Amino acid sequence: MWGGRFAGALDPRLARFTASLATDVRLWPYDLRASLAHARMLTDAGIIPADAGHQVTSALAAMLAEADAGTVPPAADLEDVHTLIEAELARRIGEAAGWLHTARSRNDQVVTAFRLWTKEACLTLAAAVVALQEVLLQRVEREGHLLLPAYTHLQRAQPLLLGHHLLAYVEMFRRDLDRLRRTREAADVLPLGSGAAVGVSFPVDRQAVARMLGFGRISDNSLDATSDRDFALEFTGALALLSTHLSRWAADVVLWSTEEFGFVVLTDAVSTGSSIMPQKRNPDPAELIRGRSARVVADHLALHELLRGLPLGYHRDLQEDKSLVFAAADTAREALEAATIVAAEMQFRAERMRAALDAGYPTATEISDVLVTRGMPFRAAHRLGGQVVRYAERQGKLLTDLSAEEWSGLIPGLDAAGIRRLQEAVTPEGAVAAKDTPGGTAPRQVSSAAARAAEEVRRARAWIEEARAQERHIGEALRASA
Repeated sequence: MWGGRFAGALDPRLARFTASLATDVRLWPYDLRASLAHARMLTDAGIIPADAGHQVTSALAAMLAEADAGTVPPAADLEDVHTLIEAELARRIGEAAGWLHTARSRNDQVVTAFRLWTKEACLTLAAAVVALQEVLLQRVEREGHLLLPAYTHLQRAQPLLLGHHLLAYVEMFRRDLDRLRRTREAADVLPLGSGAAVGVSFPVDRQAVARMLGFGRISDNSLDATSDRDFALEFTGALALLSTHLSRWAADVVLWSTEEFGFVVLTDAVSTGSSIMPQKRNPDPAELIRGRSARVVADHLALHELLRGLPLGYHRDLQEDKSLVFAAADTAREALEAATIVAAEMQFRAERMRAALDAGYPTATEISDVLVTRGMPFRAAHRLGGQVVRYAERQGKLLTDLSAEEWSGLIPGLDAAGIRRLQEAVTPEGAVAAKDTPGGTAPRQVSSAAARAAEEVRRARAWIEEARAQERHIGEALRASA
Protein backbone atom coordinates (compact mmCIF):
# COMPACT_ATOMS: atom_id res chain seq x y z
CA MET A 1 0.00 0.00 0.00
CA TRP A 2 3.04 2.26 0.24
CA GLY A 3 5.30 0.53 -2.27
CA GLY A 4 6.12 3.66 -4.27
CA ARG A 5 8.18 5.10 -1.43
CA PHE A 6 10.06 1.92 -0.53
CA ALA A 7 12.41 -0.13 -2.68
CA GLY A 8 12.82 -2.98 -0.22
CA ALA A 9 10.48 -5.16 1.83
CA LEU A 10 9.88 -5.06 5.56
CA ASP A 11 11.79 -7.70 7.48
CA PRO A 12 9.47 -10.75 7.58
CA ARG A 13 9.78 -10.95 11.34
CA LEU A 14 8.63 -7.35 11.70
CA ALA A 15 5.88 -7.97 9.16
CA ARG A 16 4.55 -10.67 11.45
CA PHE A 17 5.02 -8.42 14.48
CA THR A 18 3.10 -5.51 12.97
CA ALA A 19 0.30 -7.54 11.37
CA SER A 20 -3.14 -7.38 12.98
CA LEU A 21 -5.28 -9.39 10.56
CA ALA A 22 -5.82 -12.24 13.02
CA THR A 23 -7.51 -9.75 15.38
CA ASP A 24 -9.17 -7.15 13.17
CA VAL A 25 -10.62 -9.65 10.71
CA ARG A 26 -13.64 -9.38 13.02
CA LEU A 27 -14.16 -5.94 11.51
CA TRP A 28 -14.58 -7.49 8.04
CA PRO A 29 -18.35 -6.87 7.62
CA TYR A 30 -18.17 -3.46 9.30
CA ASP A 31 -15.26 -2.29 7.15
CA LEU A 32 -17.13 -3.54 4.08
CA ARG A 33 -20.17 -1.46 5.05
CA ALA A 34 -18.06 1.64 5.53
CA SER A 35 -16.20 0.99 2.26
CA LEU A 36 -19.45 0.53 0.36
CA ALA A 37 -20.93 3.76 1.72
CA HIS A 38 -17.69 5.59 0.97
CA ALA A 39 -17.57 4.27 -2.60
CA ARG A 40 -21.25 5.13 -3.12
CA MET A 41 -20.59 8.69 -1.96
CA LEU A 42 -17.45 9.04 -4.14
CA THR A 43 -19.46 7.92 -7.15
CA ASP A 44 -22.48 10.13 -6.45
CA ALA A 45 -20.26 13.16 -5.85
CA GLY A 46 -18.37 12.60 -9.11
CA ILE A 47 -15.08 12.26 -7.27
CA ILE A 48 -14.32 8.96 -9.05
CA PRO A 49 -15.43 7.86 -12.55
CA ALA A 50 -18.95 6.48 -12.69
CA ASP A 51 -18.01 3.22 -14.38
CA ALA A 52 -15.24 2.51 -11.88
CA GLY A 53 -17.53 3.48 -9.02
CA HIS A 54 -20.20 1.09 -10.25
CA GLN A 55 -17.70 -1.75 -10.41
CA VAL A 56 -16.43 -1.00 -6.92
CA THR A 57 -19.86 -0.68 -5.30
CA SER A 58 -21.24 -3.78 -7.02
CA ALA A 59 -18.27 -5.89 -5.92
CA LEU A 60 -18.38 -4.51 -2.37
CA ALA A 61 -22.12 -5.20 -2.13
CA ALA A 62 -21.50 -8.79 -3.18
CA MET A 63 -18.69 -9.12 -0.64
CA LEU A 64 -20.91 -7.64 2.07
CA ALA A 65 -23.70 -10.10 1.30
CA GLU A 66 -21.18 -12.93 1.61
CA ALA A 67 -19.86 -11.46 4.87
CA ASP A 68 -23.37 -11.22 6.32
CA ALA A 69 -23.76 -14.91 5.43
CA GLY A 70 -20.58 -15.66 7.39
CA THR A 71 -18.09 -15.92 4.52
CA VAL A 72 -14.65 -14.38 4.88
CA PRO A 73 -11.82 -14.84 2.33
CA PRO A 74 -9.00 -17.09 3.47
CA ALA A 75 -6.63 -15.18 5.74
CA ALA A 76 -3.87 -14.29 3.35
CA ASP A 77 -0.40 -13.08 4.28
CA LEU A 78 -1.64 -9.51 4.61
CA GLU A 79 -1.22 -6.83 7.23
CA ASP A 80 -4.80 -6.11 8.27
CA VAL A 81 -8.45 -6.35 7.33
CA HIS A 82 -8.24 -3.17 5.26
CA THR A 83 -5.58 -4.60 2.96
CA LEU A 84 -7.58 -7.82 2.82
CA ILE A 85 -10.59 -5.91 1.49
CA GLU A 86 -8.57 -4.11 -1.14
CA ALA A 87 -6.78 -7.31 -2.15
CA GLU A 88 -10.05 -9.21 -2.51
CA LEU A 89 -11.62 -6.30 -4.39
CA ALA A 90 -8.64 -6.19 -6.79
CA ARG A 91 -8.94 -9.92 -7.34
CA ARG A 92 -12.57 -9.47 -8.36
CA ILE A 93 -12.49 -6.29 -10.47
CA GLY A 94 -8.85 -5.57 -11.14
CA GLU A 95 -7.46 -2.05 -11.49
CA ALA A 96 -10.78 -0.34 -10.72
CA ALA A 97 -10.32 -1.39 -7.08
CA GLY A 98 -7.64 1.28 -6.80
CA TRP A 99 -10.29 4.02 -6.74
CA LEU A 100 -11.75 2.90 -3.40
CA HIS A 101 -9.13 4.48 -1.17
CA THR A 102 -9.66 7.95 -2.63
CA ALA A 103 -10.32 10.57 0.07
CA ARG A 104 -9.73 8.31 3.04
CA SER A 105 -6.92 6.97 5.20
CA ARG A 106 -6.66 3.76 7.11
CA ASN A 107 -6.77 6.01 10.18
CA ASP A 108 -10.35 7.17 9.63
CA GLN A 109 -11.25 3.85 7.98
CA VAL A 110 -10.37 1.67 10.96
CA VAL A 111 -12.07 3.80 13.59
CA THR A 112 -15.23 3.94 11.47
CA ALA A 113 -15.42 0.16 11.33
CA PHE A 114 -14.56 -0.04 15.02
CA ARG A 115 -17.38 2.33 15.92
CA LEU A 116 -19.85 0.30 13.83
CA TRP A 117 -18.75 -2.86 15.63
CA THR A 118 -19.08 -1.18 19.03
CA LYS A 119 -22.60 0.03 18.32
CA GLU A 120 -23.67 -3.50 17.47
CA ALA A 121 -21.78 -5.01 20.41
CA CYS A 122 -23.60 -2.68 22.79
CA LEU A 123 -26.90 -4.11 21.57
CA THR A 124 -25.63 -7.68 21.86
CA LEU A 125 -24.47 -7.15 25.44
CA ALA A 126 -27.62 -5.24 26.34
CA ALA A 127 -29.76 -8.13 25.09
CA ALA A 128 -27.76 -10.53 27.26
CA VAL A 129 -28.24 -8.30 30.31
CA VAL A 130 -31.98 -8.13 29.67
CA ALA A 131 -32.15 -11.93 29.38
CA LEU A 132 -30.56 -12.25 32.82
CA GLN A 133 -32.90 -9.64 34.29
CA GLU A 134 -35.88 -11.50 32.89
CA VAL A 135 -34.81 -14.72 34.61
CA LEU A 136 -34.23 -12.92 37.91
CA LEU A 137 -37.68 -11.33 37.68
CA GLN A 138 -39.19 -14.76 37.08
CA ARG A 139 -37.55 -15.96 40.28
CA VAL A 140 -38.90 -12.89 42.11
CA GLU A 141 -42.40 -13.74 40.93
CA ARG A 142 -42.14 -17.39 42.01
CA GLU A 143 -40.08 -17.22 45.20
CA GLY A 144 -39.78 -13.55 46.06
CA HIS A 145 -41.98 -13.99 49.15
CA LEU A 146 -39.43 -16.20 50.93
CA LEU A 147 -37.76 -14.78 54.05
CA LEU A 148 -34.03 -14.76 54.78
CA PRO A 149 -31.51 -12.54 56.55
CA ALA A 150 -29.83 -9.59 54.92
CA TYR A 151 -26.13 -9.50 55.69
CA THR A 152 -23.73 -6.71 56.59
CA HIS A 153 -20.09 -7.51 57.32
CA LEU A 154 -21.20 -11.06 56.39
CA GLN A 155 -23.11 -11.13 59.69
CA ARG A 156 -26.86 -11.64 59.90
CA ALA A 157 -28.39 -8.19 59.92
CA GLN A 158 -32.15 -7.86 59.39
CA PRO A 159 -34.87 -9.93 57.72
CA LEU A 160 -35.79 -9.29 54.11
CA LEU A 161 -37.70 -10.87 51.28
CA LEU A 162 -35.79 -12.90 48.73
CA GLY A 163 -37.46 -10.78 46.08
CA HIS A 164 -35.84 -7.68 47.55
CA HIS A 165 -32.42 -9.33 47.37
CA LEU A 166 -32.88 -10.42 43.77
CA LEU A 167 -34.24 -7.02 42.74
CA ALA A 168 -31.03 -5.44 44.02
CA TYR A 169 -29.20 -7.21 41.19
CA VAL A 170 -31.91 -6.32 38.69
CA GLU A 171 -31.28 -2.71 39.69
CA MET A 172 -27.52 -3.06 39.24
CA PHE A 173 -28.01 -4.52 35.78
CA ARG A 174 -30.40 -1.67 34.93
CA ARG A 175 -27.52 0.74 35.49
CA ASP A 176 -25.36 -1.47 33.27
CA LEU A 177 -27.99 -1.19 30.54
CA ASP A 178 -27.96 2.59 30.91
CA ARG A 179 -24.18 2.62 30.49
CA LEU A 180 -24.35 0.43 27.40
CA ARG A 181 -26.97 2.74 25.91
CA ARG A 182 -24.79 5.78 26.59
CA THR A 183 -21.76 4.00 25.17
CA ARG A 184 -23.68 3.27 21.98
CA GLU A 185 -24.52 6.95 21.74
CA ALA A 186 -20.85 7.83 22.26
CA ALA A 187 -19.88 5.49 19.41
CA ASP A 188 -22.58 6.92 17.13
CA VAL A 189 -20.27 9.47 15.46
CA LEU A 190 -18.87 9.11 11.91
CA PRO A 191 -15.12 9.80 11.65
CA LEU A 192 -14.83 8.81 7.95
CA GLY A 193 -13.82 11.81 5.89
CA SER A 194 -11.22 12.91 8.43
CA GLY A 195 -8.36 11.40 6.44
CA ALA A 196 -5.15 10.62 8.24
CA ALA A 197 -5.38 13.62 10.57
CA VAL A 198 -6.32 16.92 8.91
CA GLY A 199 -9.26 16.11 6.63
CA VAL A 200 -9.30 15.37 2.89
CA SER A 201 -8.89 17.46 -0.26
CA PHE A 202 -12.05 16.27 -2.02
CA PRO A 203 -15.64 17.56 -1.75
CA VAL A 204 -16.84 14.53 0.21
CA ASP A 205 -20.42 14.37 1.47
CA ARG A 206 -19.86 13.13 4.99
CA GLN A 207 -23.50 13.57 5.97
CA ALA A 208 -24.55 11.23 3.15
CA VAL A 209 -22.09 8.60 4.37
CA ALA A 210 -23.40 9.02 7.94
CA ARG A 211 -26.97 8.43 6.74
CA MET A 212 -25.98 5.35 4.74
CA LEU A 213 -24.20 3.86 7.76
CA GLY A 214 -26.75 4.92 10.36
CA PHE A 215 -24.52 7.31 12.31
CA GLY A 216 -26.32 10.03 14.24
CA ARG A 217 -23.73 12.71 13.46
CA ILE A 218 -20.30 13.34 12.00
CA SER A 219 -17.15 14.20 13.91
CA ASP A 220 -16.24 17.87 14.24
CA ASN A 221 -12.44 17.70 14.35
CA SER A 222 -10.43 15.43 12.05
CA LEU A 223 -7.38 15.28 14.33
CA ASP A 224 -9.48 14.19 17.28
CA ALA A 225 -11.65 11.86 15.19
CA THR A 226 -8.82 9.62 14.02
CA SER A 227 -7.25 9.26 17.46
CA ASP A 228 -10.35 9.26 19.67
CA ARG A 229 -10.98 6.00 21.48
CA ASP A 230 -13.11 7.39 24.29
CA PHE A 231 -16.03 5.32 23.06
CA ALA A 232 -13.96 2.13 23.34
CA LEU A 233 -12.83 3.05 26.85
CA GLU A 234 -16.42 3.82 27.84
CA PHE A 235 -17.42 0.44 26.44
CA THR A 236 -14.82 -1.51 28.41
CA GLY A 237 -15.61 0.62 31.45
CA ALA A 238 -19.27 -0.33 31.18
CA LEU A 239 -18.26 -3.97 30.83
CA ALA A 240 -15.91 -3.75 33.82
CA LEU A 241 -18.77 -2.53 36.03
CA LEU A 242 -21.13 -5.10 34.56
CA SER A 243 -18.59 -7.82 35.29
CA THR A 244 -18.19 -6.51 38.83
CA HIS A 245 -21.93 -6.86 39.35
CA LEU A 246 -21.86 -10.36 37.89
CA SER A 247 -18.98 -11.21 40.19
CA ARG A 248 -20.86 -10.02 43.26
CA TRP A 249 -23.92 -12.04 42.23
CA ALA A 250 -21.74 -15.10 41.64
CA ALA A 251 -20.12 -14.63 45.05
CA ASP A 252 -23.58 -14.84 46.61
CA VAL A 253 -24.31 -18.02 44.67
CA VAL A 254 -21.04 -19.59 45.81
CA LEU A 255 -21.67 -18.60 49.41
CA TRP A 256 -25.32 -19.62 49.45
CA SER A 257 -24.56 -23.03 47.96
CA THR A 258 -22.23 -23.98 50.81
CA GLU A 259 -23.42 -26.39 53.49
CA GLU A 260 -22.85 -23.62 56.01
CA PHE A 261 -25.48 -21.42 54.33
CA GLY A 262 -27.47 -23.94 52.32
CA PHE A 263 -29.78 -21.31 50.86
CA VAL A 264 -29.54 -22.76 47.34
CA VAL A 265 -28.89 -26.11 45.71
CA LEU A 266 -27.14 -26.10 42.36
CA THR A 267 -28.54 -28.71 40.01
CA ASP A 268 -26.40 -31.06 37.97
CA ALA A 269 -26.71 -28.68 35.03
CA VAL A 270 -24.86 -25.88 36.81
CA SER A 271 -22.39 -27.62 39.12
CA THR A 272 -19.47 -30.01 38.78
CA GLY A 273 -17.91 -32.77 40.84
CA SER A 274 -14.52 -33.51 42.27
CA SER A 275 -11.90 -35.80 40.78
CA ILE A 276 -11.11 -37.20 44.22
CA MET A 277 -14.08 -36.47 46.53
CA PRO A 278 -17.23 -38.18 45.25
CA GLN A 279 -19.56 -36.25 47.54
CA LYS A 280 -18.69 -32.81 46.16
CA ARG A 281 -21.01 -30.51 44.22
CA ASN A 282 -18.88 -27.54 43.23
CA PRO A 283 -20.21 -24.16 41.99
CA ASP A 284 -17.60 -23.96 39.22
CA PRO A 285 -19.67 -21.87 36.75
CA ALA A 286 -20.34 -19.25 39.42
CA GLU A 287 -16.70 -19.25 40.49
CA LEU A 288 -15.58 -18.74 36.90
CA ILE A 289 -18.02 -15.87 36.43
CA ARG A 290 -16.41 -14.31 39.48
CA GLY A 291 -12.90 -15.10 38.30
CA ARG A 292 -13.28 -13.91 34.73
CA SER A 293 -14.54 -10.54 35.85
CA ALA A 294 -10.89 -9.80 36.64
CA ARG A 295 -10.02 -10.24 32.98
CA VAL A 296 -12.58 -7.68 31.88
CA VAL A 297 -11.36 -5.17 34.45
CA ALA A 298 -7.79 -5.84 33.33
CA ASP A 299 -8.70 -5.26 29.67
CA HIS A 300 -10.29 -1.95 30.64
CA LEU A 301 -7.25 -0.86 32.62
CA ALA A 302 -4.89 -1.93 29.84
CA LEU A 303 -6.83 0.12 27.30
CA HIS A 304 -6.79 3.11 29.62
CA GLU A 305 -3.02 2.82 29.99
CA LEU A 306 -2.63 2.39 26.22
CA LEU A 307 -4.35 5.70 25.61
CA ARG A 308 -3.01 7.64 28.57
CA GLY A 309 0.43 8.54 27.23
CA LEU A 310 -0.31 9.12 23.55
CA PRO A 311 0.28 12.56 21.99
CA LEU A 312 -2.55 13.88 19.82
CA GLY A 313 -2.92 12.13 16.47
CA TYR A 314 -3.02 8.54 15.27
CA HIS A 315 -0.30 6.20 16.52
CA ARG A 316 0.25 2.54 15.75
CA ASP A 317 -0.22 1.83 19.46
CA LEU A 318 -3.93 2.09 18.69
CA GLN A 319 -3.71 -1.18 16.79
CA GLU A 320 -3.70 -2.83 20.21
CA ASP A 321 -7.08 -1.42 21.25
CA LYS A 322 -9.22 -3.92 19.40
CA SER A 323 -7.79 -7.08 20.95
CA LEU A 324 -8.53 -5.65 24.41
CA VAL A 325 -12.05 -4.53 23.55
CA PHE A 326 -12.93 -7.75 21.70
CA ALA A 327 -11.66 -9.84 24.61
CA ALA A 328 -13.61 -7.83 27.19
CA ALA A 329 -16.81 -8.11 25.14
CA ASP A 330 -16.41 -11.85 24.62
CA THR A 331 -15.71 -12.53 28.28
CA ALA A 332 -18.63 -10.40 29.49
CA ARG A 333 -21.05 -11.95 27.01
CA GLU A 334 -20.05 -15.49 27.99
CA ALA A 335 -20.33 -14.65 31.70
CA LEU A 336 -23.80 -13.19 31.17
CA GLU A 337 -24.91 -16.34 29.38
CA ALA A 338 -23.50 -18.51 32.18
CA ALA A 339 -25.15 -16.38 34.87
CA THR A 340 -28.52 -16.59 33.11
CA ILE A 341 -28.33 -20.39 33.07
CA VAL A 342 -27.30 -20.60 36.73
CA ALA A 343 -30.00 -18.13 37.78
CA ALA A 344 -32.66 -20.23 36.04
CA GLU A 345 -31.41 -23.58 37.38
CA MET A 346 -30.52 -22.97 41.03
CA GLN A 347 -33.09 -24.09 43.61
CA PHE A 348 -33.86 -22.02 46.70
CA ARG A 349 -34.22 -23.80 50.05
CA ALA A 350 -36.95 -21.93 51.87
CA GLU A 351 -36.52 -23.83 55.12
CA ARG A 352 -32.79 -23.05 55.40
CA MET A 353 -33.30 -19.37 54.68
CA ARG A 354 -36.10 -19.13 57.22
CA ALA A 355 -34.10 -21.07 59.82
CA ALA A 356 -31.23 -18.59 59.46
CA LEU A 357 -33.51 -15.97 60.98
CA ASP A 358 -33.64 -17.96 64.23
CA ALA A 359 -30.11 -17.02 65.24
CA GLY A 360 -28.19 -13.79 65.61
CA TYR A 361 -31.23 -11.76 66.74
CA PRO A 362 -31.80 -10.12 63.31
CA THR A 363 -35.03 -8.42 64.46
CA ALA A 364 -33.46 -6.54 67.39
CA THR A 365 -33.64 -3.20 65.58
CA GLU A 366 -37.42 -3.45 65.73
CA ILE A 367 -37.27 -3.05 69.52
CA SER A 368 -35.60 0.33 69.16
CA ASP A 369 -37.95 1.40 66.38
CA VAL A 370 -41.07 0.53 68.37
CA LEU A 371 -39.81 2.37 71.44
CA VAL A 372 -39.03 5.44 69.34
CA THR A 373 -42.62 5.49 68.09
CA ARG A 374 -43.69 5.48 71.76
CA GLY A 375 -41.68 8.63 72.49
CA MET A 376 -38.23 7.38 73.50
CA PRO A 377 -35.08 8.95 71.94
CA PHE A 378 -33.38 6.54 69.56
CA ARG A 379 -30.10 6.21 71.49
CA ALA A 380 -31.91 5.32 74.67
CA ALA A 381 -34.13 2.89 72.74
CA HIS A 382 -31.04 1.37 71.09
CA ARG A 383 -29.46 0.80 74.50
CA LEU A 384 -32.57 -0.91 75.80
CA GLY A 385 -32.75 -3.08 72.70
CA GLY A 386 -29.17 -4.20 73.29
CA GLN A 387 -30.04 -5.10 76.89
CA VAL A 388 -32.97 -7.21 75.70
CA VAL A 389 -30.70 -9.08 73.29
CA ARG A 390 -28.14 -9.68 76.05
CA TYR A 391 -30.84 -11.06 78.33
CA ALA A 392 -32.28 -13.35 75.63
CA GLU A 393 -28.81 -14.58 74.73
CA ARG A 394 -28.08 -15.50 78.35
CA GLN A 395 -31.39 -17.31 78.61
CA GLY A 396 -30.80 -19.16 75.36
CA LYS A 397 -34.02 -17.75 73.93
CA LEU A 398 -35.12 -16.10 70.70
CA LEU A 399 -36.74 -12.69 70.94
CA THR A 400 -39.98 -14.33 69.89
CA ASP A 401 -39.71 -16.68 72.90
CA LEU A 402 -39.81 -13.88 75.48
CA SER A 403 -42.96 -13.82 77.56
CA ALA A 404 -45.04 -10.75 78.33
CA GLU A 405 -43.67 -10.79 81.87
CA GLU A 406 -40.10 -10.80 80.59
CA TRP A 407 -40.80 -7.88 78.21
CA SER A 408 -42.38 -5.93 81.04
CA GLY A 409 -39.41 -6.53 83.32
CA LEU A 410 -36.85 -5.63 80.64
CA ILE A 411 -38.57 -2.43 79.49
CA PRO A 412 -40.31 -0.67 82.39
CA GLY A 413 -43.48 1.24 81.68
CA LEU A 414 -44.77 -0.96 78.88
CA ASP A 415 -48.50 -1.49 78.80
CA ALA A 416 -50.18 -4.58 77.35
CA ALA A 417 -50.57 -2.94 73.93
CA GLY A 418 -46.90 -2.03 73.87
CA ILE A 419 -45.89 -5.57 74.75
CA ARG A 420 -48.10 -7.04 72.01
CA ARG A 421 -46.66 -4.61 69.52
CA LEU A 422 -43.10 -5.59 70.44
CA GLN A 423 -43.93 -9.28 70.25
CA GLU A 424 -45.32 -8.81 66.75
CA ALA A 425 -42.49 -6.50 65.65
CA VAL A 426 -39.69 -8.93 66.50
CA THR A 427 -41.05 -11.70 64.27
CA PRO A 428 -39.35 -11.86 60.85
CA GLU A 429 -42.72 -11.23 59.19
CA GLY A 430 -43.35 -8.20 61.39
CA ALA A 431 -39.89 -6.79 60.82
CA VAL A 432 -40.26 -7.10 57.04
CA ALA A 433 -43.77 -5.65 57.02
CA ALA A 434 -42.54 -2.60 58.95
CA LYS A 435 -40.21 -1.56 56.11
CA ASP A 436 -43.13 -0.25 54.09
CA THR A 437 -41.43 2.81 52.59
CA PRO A 438 -40.21 3.27 48.99
CA GLY A 439 -37.16 1.11 48.45
CA GLY A 440 -37.92 -1.05 51.47
CA THR A 441 -38.39 -4.80 51.77
CA ALA A 442 -42.08 -4.86 52.81
CA PRO A 443 -44.17 -7.12 50.53
CA ARG A 444 -46.11 -4.19 49.07
CA GLN A 445 -42.92 -2.31 48.24
CA VAL A 446 -41.24 -5.37 46.72
CA SER A 447 -44.29 -6.08 44.61
CA SER A 448 -44.35 -2.50 43.32
CA ALA A 449 -40.60 -2.53 42.68
CA ALA A 450 -40.87 -5.81 40.76
CA ALA A 451 -43.65 -4.37 38.58
CA ARG A 452 -41.59 -1.25 37.83
CA ALA A 453 -38.52 -3.33 37.06
CA ALA A 454 -40.49 -5.59 34.73
CA GLU A 455 -41.75 -2.56 32.83
CA GLU A 456 -38.21 -1.13 32.56
CA VAL A 457 -36.94 -4.47 31.27
CA ARG A 458 -39.78 -4.62 28.76
CA ARG A 459 -38.86 -1.13 27.50
CA ALA A 460 -35.19 -2.12 27.29
CA ARG A 461 -36.08 -5.20 25.25
CA ALA A 462 -38.21 -3.04 22.93
CA TRP A 463 -35.35 -0.53 22.51
CA ILE A 464 -32.95 -3.32 21.56
CA GLU A 465 -35.35 -4.84 19.06
CA GLU A 466 -36.12 -1.44 17.53
CA ALA A 467 -32.42 -0.57 17.24
CA ARG A 468 -31.66 -3.92 15.63
CA ALA A 469 -34.52 -3.46 13.17
CA GLN A 470 -33.15 -0.05 12.25
CA GLU A 471 -29.68 -1.51 11.72
CA ARG A 472 -31.11 -4.23 9.46
CA HIS A 473 -33.02 -1.63 7.45
CA ILE A 474 -29.92 0.54 7.07
CA GLY A 475 -27.87 -2.47 5.95
CA GLU A 476 -30.47 -3.56 3.41
CA ALA A 477 -30.76 -0.04 2.03
CA LEU A 478 -26.97 0.23 1.76
CA ARG A 479 -26.66 -3.01 -0.19
CA ALA A 480 -29.58 -2.02 -2.42
CA SER A 481 -27.93 1.32 -3.20
CA ALA A 482 -25.15 -0.51 -5.06
